[in-house]
Amino acid sequence: MDARSERNAIPLAVDLDGTLIATDLLWEGLFILLKKNPLYVFLVPFWLAGGPARLKQAIAERIDIDPTSLPYRQPLLERLRTEHAEGRGIVLATGTPRKFADAVACHLGIFDRVLATDGLDNLTSGKKRASLVAAYGDCGFDYAGNSRHDLKVFDAARKAIVVAPDRHAARWQATHGAELLPAPKPTFQTIVRMLRVHQWLKNTLIAVPMVLSHEYFNTDMIWQSLLAFISFSAVASAIYILNDFFDLALDRKHPTKRCRPFASGTLSIPFGIGAIALLLAVGLGTGAVLRPEFLAVLGGYIVVATGYSLSFKRMLLFDVLTLAGLYTMRVLAGAAATGVDVSFWLLAFSIFFFLSLALVKRYVELRTTAAAVGERIAGRGYRTEDQEIIAQAGMASAFSSALVLALYMDSVAVRELYPHPWLIWPLSPIVLYLMMRVWILARRDEMHDDPVVFIATDWRSQIVVCIGAVLLLIGGW
Repeated sequence: MDARSERNAIPLAVDLDGTLIATDLLWEGLFILLKKNPLYVFLVPFWLAGGPARLKQAIAERIDIDPTSLPYRQPLLERLRTEHAEGRGIVLATGTPRKFADAVACHLGIFDRVLATDGLDNLTSGKKRASLVAAYGDCGFDYAGNSRHDLKVFDAARKAIVVAPDRHAARWQATHGAELLPAPKPTFQTIVRMLRVHQWLKNTLIAVPMVLSHEYFNTDMIWQSLLAFISFSAVASAIYILNDFFDLALDRKHPTKRCRPFASGTLSIPFGIGAIALLLAVGLGTGAVLRPEFLAVLGGYIVVATGYSLSFKRMLLFDVLTLAGLYTMRVLAGAAATGVDVSFWLLAFSIFFFLSLALVKRYVELRTTAAAVGERIAGRGYRTEDQEIIAQAGMASAFSSALVLALYMDSVAVRELYPHPWLIWPLSPIVLYLMMRVWILARRDEMHDDPVVFIATDWRSQIVVCIGAVLLLIGGW
C-alpha cells in the first residue's frame, strides 16, 4: 500500500468554528438573532442556564446562516477539496448546531459525514472525541482543530493538524510537534481598521462651538474640547464595532467592506466584545470629567447610534435623518463640554449640511449595489429607482445649508461677533462649491462611499475648507 492509499484509508475530521472558518457561528448567530429582535437578549441567560447546547439550539431554531459568505480558511479548504477528490473520507466534526453544520456541508459538498451538536448533546472536547473514537477507533482518524476544546481530540487522533491555534492549542502543537497551519497575525493596522480611526475626523465637529465663539486661545475650552473628542472617539469606535457584528453577512457581500477585520475573520468576535467594553470605559470615564450635560449628550448619542445599527439604518429616509442628527449631536456635545451656547443658525445649518452628506452616502450605495428594479438593496430601505429623488433631496439640502449660512451673514449676531463681517460672506459660495462638487462626483461614480472621508482626504476640498477657516479667523480678529 503506497502512502496515498494508506492516508486515504484514514478519514480526516475537521472542526468548523475557528478551523475551517475564521469565525464562530454561535457568536454570529447571537448577533443575527439580536438584530432580528433585540428583546431576545432577555432570553439568552435562561437558554444559557440550560447549558451551551441549549443556547446553540435555541439560536439555531430562530435564524438561518448564509454558508456562501462565511470566511473560509482557503488553504485548508483547498487541501480538503484535493483530498476529497483523491478519495479520502472527509468528516465535519463540530460543536455547531446540526442545522448550521448541514448548511455548510451542503454548500461545500466535500463531506462524507457530519457530526454536530444535536439536542442537548454539545459535541465539543470529550464528547467529540468519544464520537470520533466510536466511529473510527482510537487513532483511527486524523483531526484538524484550533482551540483548547480540541486538545482531547488531538490526543485520540492518529495525526493532528493544528489550524490558526489559540494559546492552548499552540502550546500543544509545540510540545507534540504536530503539523501547523498558521493564520496571518493581526497587525497594528488591523486594530486601526477595527477602530475606524479615519472616522474620528467627524468628531472634530466638537470644536465648532469653541471656534465660532472665538475662544481659540482659551486653554480651559481647548482642554475640554480635547477630552470631549477623546470620549466621543472611543464611544464611536465601540459602536462601529457593534455595527460590524450586526452587519457581518452584508459586509461579506460588499466589494470593500468584506475586508473589514471581523467580516474577514482577522479578528474574533470575543476580541471585539472586549474592545467594546474597554472603549466604553475610556469614553464614559473621560466624559465623566466634563460637565454633566456632556454625559447626557454622549448617552443620547450611544442610544441613537445603537438604534441606528439595530434598526434605523433599514428605514426609508429615517436612516439619513438619523445620520444627520448624529453629526449635529457632535456639535451639541462640543457646546455641552465647553459651556458655549449653540445658536439656532448653527443647528439649522448642521441639519441641512449633514443631511445632504448622508444622502450622498445612500446615493453612492444605490449606484454601486446591484439590485433588480423593485427590490430593496441589502440592508436598506431603498430601491435602485430611488436614485433620482435621493439626488434631488441631497442637492436641495445642500442649497438649504448655503441659504441658512447666507441669512446668518446678515444677522445681528454676525455684526456683534465679527468686526469685519464682509470677510465671511464667501463662506456661502464655498459651501455651495464644496457640496455641488461632491454631488457631481457622486453622479460620475467617482465618490468615496463616505463623503466626509472624501472631503477630508481630497486636496481640492482641503484647500476650500482652509480658505473658509482663514476667512472665519480673519473676520473675527
